[in-house]
Amino acid sequence: MKTTIKLSGADRENAANELAKILADEYVLFTKTKHAHCNQNNAESYDKHKFFETQSDELNTMIDSVAERIRSLGHYVDAMLKAFLSVTRCTEQNRNKNQSHGFMKELLSDHEKLIVALKGNVPVFANDYKDAETSNFLSGLVENHEKMAWFLRTHLN
Repeated sequence: MKTTIKLSGADRENAANELAKILADEYVLFTKTKHAHCNQNNAESYDKHKFFETQSDELNTMIDSVAERIRSLGHYVDAMLKAFLSVTRCTEQNRNKNQSHGFMKELLSDHEKLIVALKGNVPVFANDYKDAETSNFLSGLVENHEKMAWFLRTHLN
């Protein structure tokens, strides 16, 4: 069924393509957080295990929201790992040790990259794509990532 949300086809396509990159970032960040969650093995394991679980649950909700936003623009979501890895801004690192501190530093860096990318896209969606609703949606994602980054920072101090 055709979408009738008063955005041009080109604007909807551009918005959906940019949202696909954000979805990739969210999913890779979720996977890395889940990795940290699964690999706790020290005296503080239970607390860190629960911390990473809470963060991965929040990211899972955000993933769903981004995918739903893409669908609301009338586009399908390419939710395959190969597609995500081809466009994500997040990086993967191999670790010889499962250290909470190392996981947290890396996750914090990824949240901060995503915050910068999201903030850069807020005016693009509003002005270039004429999509104030998605622009506002991205502002909400920024707020969520800033809070998650803050929690990571508190554990690193």
